[in-house]
Amino acid sequence: MSYRTDYARVAGLGAAKEGVKHWWEMKLTSIALIPLSIFALWPLGGLIGSGDPALAAEVYAAPWNAVMMVLFLAVTFRHLQQGVQVVIEDYVHDAGRRTIALVLNSLLCVFFGLSGVFAVLKIAFSG
Repeated sequence: MSYRTDYARVAGLGAAKEGVKHWWEMKLTSIALIPLSIFALWPLGGLIGSGDPALAAEVYAAPWNAVMMVLFLAVTFRHLQQGVQVVIEDYVHDAGRRTIALVLNSLLCVFFGLSGVFAVLKIAFSG
């Protein structure tokens, strides 16, 4: 006989042992992407059709635009990594392939996210 509560008996159980945390993080990144998308991509509206890379560099050299773009890239690639992770966990059944796919997913998202952040910072600090 156990004197533990029902919650105490099931806390931390489940396939991944962290499903609720992952679910909340996906929801938070989804919600965060709404205003970040607007603030990070709005300056691009004036650049459409201009064909002038110097104008684009000037727009993203402004501190507010650069910070918003860096935040947008960081949250976007984290959200992408989590979404692809769910797909891999649901549809790749072989444990070895699943591990390789999850590692590649994480590495690629970090690589492309950091590449984007580097590009924005290079533009922001170049002039």
